[in-house]
Amino acid sequence: MKITCLGTGSPESHKRRASSGYLVEVGGDSILLDCGGGVVDRLIQSDRMPSDVTHVFFTHLHSDHMMDYARLVHAAWDEAGTCPEVWGPEPIGEITERLFGKKGVFAADLVARTEFPGSQEVWLGRGGSLPRPWPNPKVTEIAPGFAFSTGNWSLTTCFVPHVQPYLVSLAIRIEANGKSVVYSGDAGLCPQMEELARNADLLLHWCYRLSHERHYPCVTSLSPSPDEISRMAERIGVKQLVLTHLRKYMDSVGNHELIRDELSRYFSGRSQIAEDLMVFDLEGG
Repeated sequence: MKITCLGTGSPESHKRRASSGYLVEVGGDSILLDCGGGVVDRLIQSDRMPSDVTHVFFTHLHSDHMMDYARLVHAAWDEAGTCPEVWGPEPIGEITERLFGKKGVFAADLVARTEFPGSQEVWLGRGGSLPRPWPNPKVTEIAPGFAFSTGNWSLTTCFVPHVQPYLVSLAIRIEANGKSVVYSGDAGLCPQMEELARNADLLLHWCYRLSHERHYPCVTSLSPSPDEISRMAERIGVKQLVLTHLRKYMDSVGNHELIRDELSRYFSGRSQIAEDLMVFDLEGG
């Protein structure tokens, strides 16, 4: 099982980091967890193409976790006439219809691409046939507790506190060949998250503030700090901990030193700060 960090940043525009997105490759499938702004560019930089993605799972529908969704689907369709299968909380079905439906945001574009003779010639030259159908990804709306499996890997989810009741938010665990990766999405600490991540080989956990930061009470209560995440990971037996979803100001040399100090102080396993295009290979998958 191979995990590529495509986007390790936040909603902020940041040259160093795209917004949230992680590619898990296992058993011939390419599973994209979230698809924030800049993720498609990072996917291409990692020598994959949008049409390589077979499954997309959203943890929640904040813009920094799904801004590149339209681009991913449109590009996969334009390259290969295919679309990934999509799972996510509501209203991902309505969002998809509003993007690619007959009265959707891309309706004028899709009419032109499928009906203009020159565009049809280009499509036929790529090996396509007419009439050319519009992109129509299969979408399944899910809730925390959803589980999914193939012959090669399985996926489970749980509730995590974030911005309820305004958005449904969940964390994801993928297991294959005896190895496991857990992605927190945007999650406050909670028993459900601890149970999902217990004994994980790799935990990708969001980190939206430093330990001494206490500026916004609501944000503080729902955004665990490096020391809190490290203590939790140690308590539940995580083998490798990677902090991600960093804000721009957190990327100073001094702040990285503070984060690494707390990781090593409270967590005995391997730990690091995620960077875009960082790759993790879990043996056995």
